[in-house]
Amino acid sequence: MIDIRPVIYVNGILLLVLAGAMGVPALVDWVGHDPDWRVFVTSAFITALVGAGMMLATQRDGPPKITTRQAFLLTTAAWLLMAAFGALPFALSSLKMSYADSFFEASSGLTTTGSTVIIGLDAAPRGILLWRALLNWLGGVGIIVLAVAVLPFLGIGGMQLFKMESSDKSDKVRARTSAVAAGIVQVYAVLTLICAVLLWWAGMSFFDAVCHAMAALATGGFSTSDSSLGHWDSAAIQWILTLFMTLGGATLALFVAPWRRGGWELLRDSQTQWYLSFLVFFSALLTLWQWGVNDMEPADALRHASFNVVSIVTTTGFASTDYTQWGGFPVVVFFFLTFIGGSTGSTSGAVKVFRWEVLFGMAGVHLKRLLHPHGIFVINFNRRRISETVVDSVLGFVVMYFLSFAVFAFLLTMTGLDFVTALSGSATALGNVGPGLGDIIGPAGTFRPLPDSAKWLLSFEMILGRLELFTVIALFSRSFWRE
Repeated sequence: MIDIRPVIYVNGILLLVLAGAMGVPALVDWVGHDPDWRVFVTSAFITALVGAGMMLATQRDGPPKITTRQAFLLTTAAWLLMAAFGALPFALSSLKMSYADSFFEASSGLTTTGSTVIIGLDAAPRGILLWRALLNWLGGVGIIVLAVAVLPFLGIGGMQLFKMESSDKSDKVRARTSAVAAGIVQVYAVLTLICAVLLWWAGMSFFDAVCHAMAALATGGFSTSDSSLGHWDSAAIQWILTLFMTLGGATLALFVAPWRRGGWELLRDSQTQWYLSFLVFFSALLTLWQWGVNDMEPADALRHASFNVVSIVTTTGFASTDYTQWGGFPVVVFFFLTFIGGSTGSTSGAVKVFRWEVLFGMAGVHLKRLLHPHGIFVINFNRRRISETVVDSVLGFVVMYFLSFAVFAFLLTMTGLDFVTALSGSATALGNVGPGLGDIIGPAGTFRPLPDSAKWLLSFEMILGRLELFTVIALFSRSFWRE
């Protein structure tokens, strides 16, 4: 049987961090004379009490040592517990949300999905709006640490390619990993601050600028308005967010001390080149469509196409306009973009560019072998040969990704959803994208009309997609729990 005491101990620490974060919106509401400050104080007290109890009950001498199996359990339990307690402010607030709605909103925030069940954001308490942005931001930090420090060592979905190798002892590897993770978090915080200042300069209020900056860098997509970025209709604001969403979807490790590597590796990185190529190609394609078919002014066509393409590819979920009204072709394009995702080591979700690069490399190798049966061909990534183990891991992940998408879409239809809502809802939840397609959950709608059974399914699917599938699926294996 797995020793779960270290798992409980670390989760207790995370709950204390979450309780501390609840103090920020409590202070904002208190300063603004909003009675909801009591909601955050109560939620923080409950969360801190449970977290402290978990720590005290499992405390040992020295820091806990986590095995591979404990890491699987810890990762899944952390996101479930953080969502469960992060839902308390929504459930206790003046919005009077059910716990199903509250858990959905908290899960959407922490997984940086950006889907929402709240209607009336423009008039919602500031504390709630800030809490949604904080959940996005904290979830983004968590995903960065997970991508750098945990997933490469678990070997999930080809992530072992990004493991930090060392000929020294494993303690040295862990120290280097911790240093890189800390550097990435610093870059993440600095970029958030710069984005907030620029948005404030461009015309947003300071509060809205901070909330949107946190959501943009986290590629979370929670806005402070029901109309998302369409509420401002400002070219400057939308271009600023387009830039920072792009940065949030890039490999943030490449921003850490680039001068130490003899120059910017970012633009020489093959994954970044693929990522930017996706963004440029589809932005240009939809710009031409809007200009040529819908008679939109070229500058406006470029702005709206670029903003929404970047938002969907990076799985942010902001919307500058209801792009489902652009015509059938753009809707199909946006549906396919839901599956792309940003770069590995970013805050974005979905399949991610690295895996698409490997898949295209596999297709190219198979084609060459058909033409040259006796030739020897290999798949490279950043001028490094990719091992068969990594290729198999990537292929297994992609197969499981689309299988999970199909299974959840089928389950959602059983809750009474129509085909388009079920299909796009499953895709957007698994990819942590945000808006779906159709009149109900499209960029102009919300997930509120969905039945509670569908919301619970989507909440689980958001966490499943955020944790790279196998981290969660492994827990359902009988062999996982054997000694």
